[in-house]
Amino acid sequence: MSLQVLYFALLIIALLGLLVQFYFIFGPQGAVKRIAPREPEEGVKLPAISVIICARNEVSNLKLHLTKILEQDYPLFEVVVVNDCSTDDSKWVLKDFEERYPHLKIVHLGESIKLKHGKKFAVTLGIKAAQYDDLVFTDADCYPSSNEWLRYIAASFGTDKEIVLGYSPYVREKGWLNAYIRYETFLTAVNYLGFALRGNPYMGVGRNLAYKKELFFRNKGFGSHMHVLSGDDDLFVNQNATAANTAVCLDEGSFMWSEPKHTLKEYLRQKKRHFGAGKWYKATDKNMLSVQAGSGFLFYVFLFLALFVQWNGWPFVLALYLIRLLGLYIGYTASMKKLTLGDLLVILPLLDLQYQLGNPLIAVWTWLGKEQVTWR
Repeated sequence: MSLQVLYFALLIIALLGLLVQFYFIFGPQGAVKRIAPREPEEGVKLPAISVIICARNEVSNLKLHLTKILEQDYPLFEVVVVNDCSTDDSKWVLKDFEERYPHLKIVHLGESIKLKHGKKFAVTLGIKAAQYDDLVFTDADCYPSSNEWLRYIAASFGTDKEIVLGYSPYVREKGWLNAYIRYETFLTAVNYLGFALRGNPYMGVGRNLAYKKELFFRNKGFGSHMHVLSGDDDLFVNQNATAANTAVCLDEGSFMWSEPKHTLKEYLRQKKRHFGAGKWYKATDKNMLSVQAGSGFLFYVFLFLALFVQWNGWPFVLALYLIRLLGLYIGYTASMKKLTLGDLLVILPLLDLQYQLGNPLIAVWTWLGKEQVTWR
């Protein structure tokens, strides 16, 4: 095979990868920018809600954020905090909150069982302690973007929905790692929210997720994947969500903000936990995500190989690359602004390159390695 033939073969493979990527960008992911904003309706009867938060050694975050949850503008709700084997002062801080807020309920898990369970056990106890059927989940290090967060989530349940998928962005900070984490979170969000809007919900994020207690117990909770460390959110949704029973809540007042990891080590540990749950997704969803990740990876790899094989063919390589960038800006600009990430548009080319080449490698590293044994 001549170098010229090899060059064009590599370009064709890169082009096929690009076309697959464009299917996702302008297809399922594009549904996110088309969903219309709305305001909570006045005079609508809202269901009673139980907010469930699992916390392990989160005393500083409880002090910072719990008040914002407890003081939501909502007619009837409770907040259930599962204090999961904390060794800090969480017990006493929660006791103080409990004295001031009668709708706060505390579930304490003792040290004696610290090494015998993961987060799913704590979540299950929180669900059992909840007195209402509509359950809303978040984490101790999260805070809502408005005091109407619960109104938006509750309105999304409607009459026939059992699962509500929300959006949880990370706080903007200085540094490249922060920018990359926020961009990766954006891609994850437009993917799972977009597919849900297109009738194929496959995951949710526990920082902003809601479902019915009856659904949880009807399908035996986390029973089928209790042995998997992570997945109290995405695996539960993957196994129980359908086009008919799932809604998306994407109004800015419903966003649940969270602080991102600050070091590469913390970030990789989090990624390993998340990818670990992905092994247990439905086969169709795993295949879909593999095709999506693989097409982006192969686009860049084969584009670079084509340039290496025939350097003077750089105009075609550059043309394909610019077509990809144009597609990214057309497909993502509105969504990134909608999801509070407009500041990242200026460095979108670099973020895309790192994500498409790095994320598949992290996934393979995770799948080949051992799972972690603690949830925090």
